[in-house]
Amino acid sequence: MVQDRDTRGIVDPSALLTRVRFRRHEPAAALRPYVENYWFIDWDLPAPYASHIVPHPVVNLTFQHDEDEGPAYGEFTGVFAPGIYTRKLGGRGRVCGVKFRPGAFRPFAPDVPVAEWTGRVLPYEEVFPPTDPAAVLSPADDRGRAAALDAYLLPLVPAAPDPQAELARDLVARIRADREMRRVADLAREAGLSVRALQRLFSAYVGVSPKWCVLRYRIHEALETAARRDDVDWAALAADLGYADQAHLVRDFTATVGVPPTSYPQS
Repeated sequence: MVQDRDTRGIVDPSALLTRVRFRRHEPAAALRPYVENYWFIDWDLPAPYASHIVPHPVVNLTFQHDEDEGPAYGEFTGVFAPGIYTRKLGGRGRVCGVKFRPGAFRPFAPDVPVAEWTGRVLPYEEVFPPTDPAAVLSPADDRGRAAALDAYLLPLVPAAPDPQAELARDLVARIRADREMRRVADLAREAGLSVRALQRLFSAYVGVSPKWCVLRYRIHEALETAARRDDVDWAALAADLGYADQAHLVRDFTATVGVPPTSYPQS
């Protein structure tokens, strides 16, 4: 099943989507508590292009083939917390990716806190059992590629649910969906945890702090608004997103994206 196209977090999505074929698909039912979606990108570019992503609080498993750079390979990417993640594309290539749900990856590697992966890109074999990346990348259509990912991941599904992973997943989902959830103390109280315990939970299962998640989802919404409209009332949007004033939004946006929000639609 093809999912709807959500471009939240993509810097200048129209520029990216005119250069690549980007699709999302659902995983097998048994994987859905852990995996948000499979994402597939194919490109054939006459000139190099750099895509920029303001990352979500998630980890990704990818299998990739850049025809100009050798054989297919796999990578595991932790939450890319410092800012924008940049991926340079050129020639012809393909990526088949697995986006894990925020907070839901830890059961696949229970001995390692997710914060250990934050900001790191590793050969996938350091986290997952080895396979042939070409087996995922080579099927002729998306259905076959999704089936190959299902076949690889289904034997790795944890034998029993992890209540802490479920709690972390649900709390991040609450932050994303509820604009009123702006204070870490309020989230901790609703979860029945101390602020310290909430921070430990997020370090172990999400990889970043609850405050990082709150701020990052605000920037995602600001990006989405900037990409959709050229007459944004930034003061009103700042208030709507819970900022003290427009200057705070401008500062966070500029620090994350690299340009102020008023320049973003022309960037």
